[in-house]
Amino acid sequence: MPAAGAHGDTATAGGRSRPRRRSVVAALTALVAAGAVTSCSVPAPRRATATADPAPGMPIASSRRAQLMQILAHPDDDLYFMNPDTQRMLDAGVPLVSVYVTAGEHDGRNHIPGEKDVPADKADYSSARHQGLRQAYAALIGLDKFADWTKGVVSLNGDRQAEINTLTNGSRRVELIFLNLPMHTARRYMALPSLWQDRALGLNTVVAADSRLRRTVAYDYDALIDVLVGLMEQYRPTVIQTLDPDPDIQHSDEATRKKDSEQHGYSDHADHTAVASFSWAAMVRWVAHATKDDGEVPGFVATSFRGYYNRHWPKNLPVPVLREKATGLVPYGGDPDWECGNPAGCGDYNVGGIRPLRNRKGWVRSTHYRYPGARPVVAAEPSGRLVAYGVLGLRTVRWRETRPGSGRWGAPDDLGGGPLAPTLGAATLRDGRQLLFALRFASIGGHGSTNRREIVLLEQRSPGGEFLAWDGLGNPERDDDRGRRIGVPVAVAAPDGRVHLFVRNADKGISTRIRDTDGSWDRWRDLGGAEIQDGLSTVVDGAGRVHVFGAGRKNVHHWTQETMGLPLTFRSDGELPVPGDQPAPVRTRDGGIELFYRRPASSLVLAVRPGGAPSRPRKEGFEGYGLLSAAAAPGGPVLLGKDTRGRVQLRTGRQLLTRTQGNAALDSPALHLRGPRGTATAVGMGADAHPWIWSPQSGTAG
Repeated sequence: MPAAGAHGDTATAGGRSRPRRRSVVAALTALVAAGAVTSCSVPAPRRATATADPAPGMPIASSRRAQLMQILAHPDDDLYFMNPDTQRMLDAGVPLVSVYVTAGEHDGRNHIPGEKDVPADKADYSSARHQGLRQAYAALIGLDKFADWTKGVVSLNGDRQAEINTLTNGSRRVELIFLNLPMHTARRYMALPSLWQDRALGLNTVVAADSRLRRTVAYDYDALIDVLVGLMEQYRPTVIQTLDPDPDIQHSDEATRKKDSEQHGYSDHADHTAVASFSWAAMVRWVAHATKDDGEVPGFVATSFRGYYNRHWPKNLPVPVLREKATGLVPYGGDPDWECGNPAGCGDYNVGGIRPLRNRKGWVRSTHYRYPGARPVVAAEPSGRLVAYGVLGLRTVRWRETRPGSGRWGAPDDLGGGPLAPTLGAATLRDGRQLLFALRFASIGGHGSTNRREIVLLEQRSPGGEFLAWDGLGNPERDDDRGRRIGVPVAVAAPDGRVHLFVRNADKGISTRIRDTDGSWDRWRDLGGAEIQDGLSTVVDGAGRVHVFGAGRKNVHHWTQETMGLPLTFRSDGELPVPGDQPAPVRTRDGGIELFYRRPASSLVLAVRPGGAPSRPRKEGFEGYGLLSAAAAPGGPVLLGKDTRGRVQLRTGRQLLTRTQGNAALDSPALHLRGPRGTATAVGMGADAHPWIWSPQSGTAG
């Protein structure tokens, strides 16, 4: 995130056109000029885009050594948009390498609140922001904020170099790599979006005032992707965190857009979109290179975080988690009176103190995933053995339990299909066969290349058996730019044998396709209704009717059928409490529906009955944050989620259990009720890119 309050016009990072509701405007607004640039009069030939083979059956690299890599646009993007997730992994001893693509220099002014503007010095301002990061990460791993870092220069692909700072505290290790590409250029106001789009553009880096690297480095489009691929090959991350490559369409008047620091037509900063696009293109290229000549698929999982999206939706972090997250920004912001040993500055002063909490945009008050949902998908085979389906190396894989009830996974089987977004949808047919749904990056590239997303399907041939070939289900949007905005697929099998598939569309509503009993699919249809966040939830009630729920700005939104087999329509459920995140629905003993969710900024779970009649919320406790999973069991609803310290917790009946052992858990685990007694089992992904099983009743620790 650039310096607060220091934003001008921004280019559209992910594509060449502005969106509108049903079409795309022909060209972008002309952009202002400022900054350093190199260019060649004749564009270099476009390199063929590396693509990963979607066919299944490739060998998969395996390592139980966890490594987190973050790829950011600006210093502080991680602190604003990725915490508390980064903090949780550092606390668990997962080493971190964080790559900052731009210098964060903006206009060179390190604004001190309440004082007159300081002279512009881009080298100093970049250095001060680097110092702020060192202070922040020293505190995050339990050291004094002025701890001594080891500073050096790292060699990169293409004979390039970058500054690297390293700090350790016991098992905790942080490496900060500053590529330092400029934010602005003489030809284009926004450098990174232009580098993504313009084949003729090259950039020279900004040399920070305190850097061990004292010369500029030249970059073009392919060079940046190659450098990111080289870092992935060097560090072999098991988790890659980056920003949102496909932000929501956002129509704001010009004054509001500038105040919100957003690009034309989209709800994020253009640098965030460009860096996320470069990151995903690099992941695709890494997998393609690694699997060439029968090589192994790299074993990593990816997570994209929303950015300025946080401004537009209810805030989802409760006070204890928010306090912890905001505290991490205090040493980053620093203070001009600190004696940090860096003459260029001791932080990004406009972000210091409690200013992030006072900022009306509220970026710090939420943490949202671009591809929300529980991972992996969990099912039971006819033998009773659990099977988990997830995305590893951008491809779908299957893990099988070594034997029923063992609590241990065998090696992953590659099911192909990549490159895929991190979260799968699933439905189980009446005969026990599994359907898997994924959001696929059908193409991702700059320089005028297509950027296309599609929903794809993998259908099991027989219960517990192998799968048919991948099948494309298209996209509910008719043009590629709008098609990039769709959400992750969610599906449910109805008692009449039909399968209902749902995705959030570019208008922030819901689109659906239905699979008939003969396996044929109807066309995409827009269900209308109100705007919702991504992260849909489905359930079938006692009458066989399908329900789908989404979290709106002021209410829970609900689509359902009048009777089984009829089309779903939008319903008004009265004034249910405002949701902070997606609701978790459960079918009740009387055949109705109960929803479990937290209000904005609350740690406590509520239970409410939708359906139009007045409903008095029931307080469930279960303090925590993030995605909830719920299931009906003989002893009452089972809840799975995280407590305020990020630990996985499970409530069965009146018993509250907390997972305190095992690998650090990523984002949102899945809930599965096992066997005729409905034994509650949690399955999640660890920071080592391996799944874990936790069945407290049977004594497994995870």
